[in-house]
Amino acid sequence: MKLKDITAVLESAVPLALQESYDNAGLIVGDPAREITSALLTLDVTEEVLEEAERKNCNLIIAHHPILFSGLKKIIGKSYVERIVIKAIKKDIALYAMHTNLDSVDFGISYKLAEKLGLKDISVLKPQGELKKLVVFVPHNQAENVRNAMFDAGAGHIGNYDSCSYNLEGKGSFRALENANPYVGKKGGVHFEGETRIETVFPEYLTSKIVREMISAHPYEEVAYDIYKLDQVNPKTGMGMIACYEKAMPVKEFLNKVKKELNVSVLRHTKIVTDKVQRVAVCGGSGSFLIQDAIRKKADVLITGDIKYHQFFDADDKIILVDAGHYETEQFAKEIFYDLLTKKIPKFALQFSEVNTNVINYF
Repeated sequence: MKLKDITAVLESAVPLALQESYDNAGLIVGDPAREITSALLTLDVTEEVLEEAERKNCNLIIAHHPILFSGLKKIIGKSYVERIVIKAIKKDIALYAMHTNLDSVDFGISYKLAEKLGLKDISVLKPQGELKKLVVFVPHNQAENVRNAMFDAGAGHIGNYDSCSYNLEGKGSFRALENANPYVGKKGGVHFEGETRIETVFPEYLTSKIVREMISAHPYEEVAYDIYKLDQVNPKTGMGMIACYEKAMPVKEFLNKVKKELNVSVLRHTKIVTDKVQRVAVCGGSGSFLIQDAIRKKADVLITGDIKYHQFFDADDKIILVDAGHYETEQFAKEIFYDLLTKKIPKFALQFSEVNTNVINYF
């Protein structure tokens, strides 16, 4: 299978447009036309992981963290990043990353973390990204085709419903000029056509895809459509998750559960300010920027990593902050990669890396 076909599957589910401006998700090393026989799934690309890929005959590594965040002026092997890039190119091993775009989707890193902790009713803690509305005018007999093309491209999702649209019937008018090739009507005469006005909402990052598919399905030579910006955020994309347990559990029982599920020996946390835990906010990786959002959403606890000393004070006795570690809260990324690919390419060879890439050790 070609590398470009594999990355297309990943990016159709987790678009690169969702990554943060500082990020470098996507294909980092490799020829898109290269034939891929097997992929190794990992959190980080290290020299040891690269050696593992070579040993296991994997010519693609899919990681959560990009090996390159910024440009290299020289590639002479002085740093581990340069050495990895050189060796990957020499060995013809492609490197691909799904980073903050995977953090942003509602089935991504934080969702998986919440799922591992047994939480229910999981939703995005801090939604980001705008919603827009597309309005298009279609001949009645083609309306269903155009609607379905937009829905298939990702339009029409509202909460737990899909294929959402509003439709009005009316008449459109136009006159085909000399160089036109009209679908209906004759050149030089004003034509009135029975049309359906279709309205549907969509996330901003899918604008190009939805417009392209809508126009492709539309019978007219020139398609009349409008796009409106809505004063709404997309509830399906953003950072962190908020969820709950069916029944509150004692704090110590909860903390022991976190240690067990994440396989971590030490948890850093603020003062215990509640006896029981029921409503929990989570963010894989570095999520201290979500402290105030977790407090506003009435979470008893925020589980994340990389909390700095002074940020612990921001709990202000309103929430328990738990730093479970960056690696520990993101380690399940490999399972997300596996699920995405096996769903679309069930016979493609995938292997989980056996290398523990956590650079932090505990004494």
